[in-house]
Amino acid sequence: MTFDAKAYWATAVGRGELRDETLRPPGADEVLVRTRFSGISRGTETLVARGRVPPSQHAAMRCPFQAGDFPFPVKYGYCSVGMVEAGAEALVGRRVFCLHPHQSRYVVPASAVAPLPDGLGERRAVLTANLETALNAVWDAALLPGERVVVIGAGVVGCLIARLARQLPGSEVTLVDIDPNKAAVAAALDVPFATTLDGHPAADCVFHAAAAPAALAAALANAAFEARVVEVSWYGDERVPLPLGEAFHSRRLRLIGSQVGAVAAAVRPRFDHRRRIAKAMDILAADDRLDALLDDETPFATLPEAMPAITGGSGLCHLVRYGD
Repeated sequence: MTFDAKAYWATAVGRGELRDETLRPPGADEVLVRTRFSGISRGTETLVARGRVPPSQHAAMRCPFQAGDFPFPVKYGYCSVGMVEAGAEALVGRRVFCLHPHQSRYVVPASAVAPLPDGLGERRAVLTANLETALNAVWDAALLPGERVVVIGAGVVGCLIARLARQLPGSEVTLVDIDPNKAAVAAALDVPFATTLDGHPAADCVFHAAAAPAALAAALANAAFEARVVEVSWYGDERVPLPLGEAFHSRRLRLIGSQVGAVAAAVRPRFDHRRRIAKAMDILAADDRLDALLDDETPFATLPEAMPAITGGSGLCHLVRYGD
């Protein structure tokens, strides 16, 4: 017995298509997942859709279960939520999250899926990969209660970092974005918002999640003495100028690169990837405000036509809906 599936492939700059796949039955330690929703990461997937993954990073930027090679054609994505239809008996009928490209059905090892906790809906669970990124950044920053924190860039990851930082006792958090329309989502997350850092007091920690060199320069300028500046953005093949003269040395600033591929060093002896993803889902299940980060929905059948507009936009987490 085999199973039919369709998968989204990016085939050229601004172009994609659905391709048929035939799946073998899952083994005893595997699962067959029918996808319910997947999410589009506007940052990384935009760079992939535009063919802007630099050759030096082709191996490092491969996602789990990716097919094809950069730049094209490539099957890419990592925010999938579905229902286990067959395979490992303990998981059949369970709702699960998986780091998998956009595909209607897939067979993966049972160890590659994480069951959703009670109280976590399928739509919000799509944010799991983004929340892992945000959680890792907070760990990399070693945030402390009472600190003044600035987050530049009100995309999904920036908003999640701001929401996590806001939970620390006594924290003073400001989410900054040049788009005044982002004030609404900041309000929904109960995070103070600003469109500029003019007149803002220097921060103990600044996160940059806007993927804009000018905004990274502003992050450095707004950092207090011996503050941390955490770079969360990925620029692909873009060269980024940095003002490392001026007050960078006299203020003894620390510039930290944070990326989700490895668990933050501060917790790595105790957290592996499975524990981190489970914690991310627990946080999602407990925080209804995070639904504010879910954007529009696109039916999977129309994803090739819709993807150029999605990756060219500036919204939050765009959902792809599969079936009924």
